[in-house]
Amino acid sequence: MKKLNHILSGVPLTIISGIFLVVSLVFMLNKIDILFDPAWFSVLISGIPLLSLAIWRVIYNEGMSKISSALLISIAMIAAIAIGDVFAAGEVAFIMALGGILEDKTAERSKKGIKKLIGLTPQQGRVLNEGNEKMVNVEEIRVGDRLRVLPGEAIPVDGKIVVGATSVDQAIMTGESLPVDKEVGDNVYCGTINQFGAIDIEATNVGEDSSLQKLIRMVKDAENKQAKIQRVADRWAIWLVPAALLLAIITYLVTEDIVRGVTILVVFCPCALVLATPTAIMAAIGQATKHGIIIKSGEALEKMGKVDTIAFDKTGTLTHGSLEISDIIPLSDDISDDELLILVASAELRSEHPVGRAIVKHAKEKKLKLKDSLGFQMSAGKGIFAKVENKDLHCGNVSYLKENSIEISNKISNILDNLQKQGKASILAAVDGICVGVIGLSDVLRNTANRMVADLNSMGTQTILLTGDNHWTANYFAEQVGITSVQAGLLPEDKVNNIIKLLKDGKSVCMIGDGVNDAPALKAASVGVAMGAMGSDIAVEAADIALMSDDISKIPYLKRLSNATVRTIKFSIFLSLVINFLAIIMSFFGWLTPTTGALVHNAGSIFVVMIAAMLYDRKFD
Repeated sequence: MKKLNHILSGVPLTIISGIFLVVSLVFMLNKIDILFDPAWFSVLISGIPLLSLAIWRVIYNEGMSKISSALLISIAMIAAIAIGDVFAAGEVAFIMALGGILEDKTAERSKKGIKKLIGLTPQQGRVLNEGNEKMVNVEEIRVGDRLRVLPGEAIPVDGKIVVGATSVDQAIMTGESLPVDKEVGDNVYCGTINQFGAIDIEATNVGEDSSLQKLIRMVKDAENKQAKIQRVADRWAIWLVPAALLLAIITYLVTEDIVRGVTILVVFCPCALVLATPTAIMAAIGQATKHGIIIKSGEALEKMGKVDTIAFDKTGTLTHGSLEISDIIPLSDDISDDELLILVASAELRSEHPVGRAIVKHAKEKKLKLKDSLGFQMSAGKGIFAKVENKDLHCGNVSYLKENSIEISNKISNILDNLQKQGKASILAAVDGICVGVIGLSDVLRNTANRMVADLNSMGTQTILLTGDNHWTANYFAEQVGITSVQAGLLPEDKVNNIIKLLKDGKSVCMIGDGVNDAPALKAASVGVAMGAMGSDIAVEAADIALMSDDISKIPYLKRLSNATVRTIKFSIFLSLVINFLAIIMSFFGWLTPTTGALVHNAGSIFVVMIAAMLYDRKFD
């Protein structure tokens, strides 16, 4: 029966049901007598699933949830058939079936993100046992085991470095745009990528306790907590059904006319009410699609209209997520900006580190002629050495230069402190044992971010920054865009906890992010918005809404569109109730029959659809 109902309530057969209904109406208006009314096909196609649903809910649902819009439609349908008005029965069944299809289309959710997230889980690790390496499945790794991770490999479990130093790309966990330098004693996370040096780690969290598995679990839990949309008509059905039955009985007792009683049941059916929400939502989703915004469900659109707090990730959201040179600071008059850049870029030509690549790219964009380098050596997580024009060139962090007996003056320390306070990475350059300059690099703020935050603030929407970056970087970028509430140094579960706290405080929260690490927060929030063009597929799948052009200036537009959609839905519901009320009065006095009452339903439904369609072309910029 379930399979039959699925087929009958599908789009193809619902269209056929509508065609039969139109044919029946044509025959009826032209007063053509036929042996078999085509509306019977509409009753069978669209009515059977409704009747089955009503019966199932009466038997299996608890309490007042036994009463649904399907029950009211079924009663009206049976009553109309009983007095011989098959068209009225078919019409209410068809309108409800159409509304159900529209509502289901707006509520579809993709679940591919979970599979992609699980696909990031490392399958094997290299366990060390008495100096020997053995590849084993991650399920066999135990807390306390020693593992070796080579450059380019994913770290298979959470652990602590016991031998070696490296840089780790942990964007999957923290969203940081830069690889993080790691040395002995530092923690590393499952699923993050070892960029350069080989390291030995001691496993601290394995299997289901690893950070990546916790990330997967959080996304699953948040997905499971998403309540299925309850249809507007079903929320109203608790009082609609008793009221309809009572009025129908009273009408029959007062007028002694069964037709009037049945007409009451027909006009009481919430057909326009069923269409009010899905039609408005589909029009708004179409409007948003024209602006490069993909809205996955009507629920998300409705909730976005109620959002009063928007939380942003930083990297890839407020910023472009790519490093660019921001400062070139020579430390003596003997070397110019371009000369310093040429030296460092020439040394970094063989480097695969994102910082090195950014420096080389900048030099090439300036069309500077780079020099040959010899003897390239890299100390993972620290810096590089190369000979450029017979000069020994060391480029790296403070500890790397100190290890090579290069003095770091107070002046240099002050420069580094200032760059750090601006959220910038820094590279020191030393020639023949003397530090000659500093190069600062920074993620680049989106040029529309400041205006976007200002627009949201003017709409009374609170803005918050939740980021895995350090507090210096977070505060610097937050100040640039006008965000005053900042939480920095957050892991995925920390972002989720911040979202949950806001929700418990009575806030309706929208989370905007782009990385895998943002996926749990996107799910935990009232509404999740992902940066679709460059964002992680997992973040896009986890989110309710995706900005396909990564144009963050669309956020205020999205908020205005959502507000307008909620207002339109409320007005359409009000209009449908007014139409039903007038139709009930007309039915009581015998001015409507079940057939003409069904036509009034069609008129009300058309009005609702027309009002919703106006959303499609309305300007919200």
